[in-house]
Order: sequence, then structure tokens, then C-alpha cells
Amino acid sequence: MTAPAAYQVSHLDALEAESIFVMREVVAEMERPVLLFSGGKDSIVMLRLAQKAFAPANIPFPVMHVDTGHNFPEVLEYRDQRVAELGLQLVVASVPEALASGLVRESGDGMRNRIQTPVLLDAVEKHRFDALFGGARRDEEKARAKERVFSFRDEFGQWDPKNQRPELWSLYNGRHHPGESIRVFPLSNWTELDVWHYIARERIALPSIYYAHEREVVERDGMLYAVNEFFRPRAGEERFKARVRYRTVGDASCTAAVRSDADTVEKVIEEVAATRITERGATRGDDRVSEAAMEDRKREGYF
Repeated sequence: MTAPAAYQVSHLDALEAESIFVMREVVAEMERPVLLFSGGKDSIVMLRLAQKAFAPANIPFPVMHVDTGHNFPEVLEYRDQRVAELGLQLVVASVPEALASGLVRESGDGMRNRIQTPVLLDAVEKHRFDALFGGARRDEEKARAKERVFSFRDEFGQWDPKNQRPELWSLYNGRHHPGESIRVFPLSNWTELDVWHYIARERIALPSIYYAHEREVVERDGMLYAVNEFFRPRAGEERFKARVRYRTVGDASCTAAVRSDADTVEKVIEEVAATRITERGATRGDDRVSEAAMEDRKREGYF
């Protein structure tokens, strides 16, 4: 008697299936979900997962970008191109417009990450979104490591890490009252290396800044910041050209590049496999404001 053939699911297939299940669960439970899409690699992967989750139908929810006005032009160009290709509705929550209207005030350090939060919450209230897909992963940062896949937010958009719902056997509780919402993280169990392997397998195009290129930079606090209209060198800081790439994409005013010769997906995978510092730890100046910078922002309503 011939033994039945063993059926094996690859690591990437298992992650993909889990993420698709999460997305379908949200659409089944919630009334007005939205996907946070900045043109960064994690939100790009989420879009691909959403395509697969609901094919052959169109993606059944809009995408939203909380636009600080401090964007890398390559990323904005990619965002608009991808939205047009998929025929998606794009909601832009504009920080510059919020500054002009008096909703928020410019921070003293020039970074706009903290003032993103009131703009995000205002857009959530205006459009009555009750579920927001985010591309956060647990391997990125310690506050994100302890957050659930379905992360409950109260009527003020706030997160209480001491009051999280259990998610035994991957059963997710999306119950909430009007005005409350759920942040949903389909990529929670992925790593940076998983994301890049998936990008390679699916042949997903990315903004060019994710690959090695030459850029004028200055070194500050051990990190390489590109010189641009949002980031100016201080007195005594030397400008120089270096071959770099971006591991993560945030504001041009607070996101640093890393030295790299990885100009293909395969080379990036080799580089990421060898690194021992998380992408946010290596490149995000806004996370260095304090030891608990990310958790403090998430408590206030941040992604």
C-alpha cells in the first residue's frame, strides 16, 4: 500500500494564509475598514495580501495616508501610481492642512510624527472608520511586540497595553461600541526578512529608495540622514556622498539611511539576514526621543 504523499506548507504560505484570514475576518465583522498606505514596503505587502484575499473582486475598502508633508518624493510617486493601478479610493489626512486650520501645532524639533496622531484620529472620526489595517510587525520595536493583532482603541483612539483582549487559537474579538475602533495588524507575526522574501517571491515593485543608490548625507547621532528640504545640516556637520538605501520609510526629516551596496532584492535579503539591529532601531530618529517613545505615541492613538 502506497503511503499518502506528505503535504507541506511553506513558512511564507503559512504567514500569507494567516494574514489573509485576518483581513477577511475584519471585512466580515466591521462596517468601515481602511488600510493605512504610505507607499512603504509593509503597506505594499498588505495591499498584495488584500488583492489575494478578495480576488477576483476589487479590494473592498479604501486606503488612507496620513501625510505629514515631509515625504520622500519617490514614495509619494509610487503611492499615487499604485492607487491608480488598483483603482482604489485614497483618503489623505493632511498634516499641513491641520497645521493651517489650527488643529495641531508644529513641534519644536521639526518632526511631525507626534502631531500625526490628532490628524489620524480626526480622519477616523470624519470617515467613521471602525477598523484600520496597519503594517506594524512585532519584530520592529518592543511596544509593537506586545500589541495584539486586533488592538482595541477607545473613543479617544487610545491604546491601553494593560487592557488587551486574549487571542487564543487565533480567534479575534472585534466587538466595539460606536466611536471606538480596532487597529488590525495582519503582518504582526512577520519579520523584516519574511517581508523581503515575500517581495521576492511575488515580484513586487518597490520605491527605488529601498535599494542602494548614491545620496548626499550627513552623520548625526550615528545615523546617516539625507540632506533635503526637510533636513538641513547643523553648523559643523559635514555633507558627503555615500551609497545608501532605506530599510524603512518614514518622514524625510527623521528617517535615516544605511550604508549599502544591495541594489537587488536578492542582495537586500542577504544583507537583512546578516544584520543584528532592527530597522527602526537603526534608522528612526523619532524613536530615540525617549526609551518609551513608541509606546507613548501608541497610547495617544498612533499607528
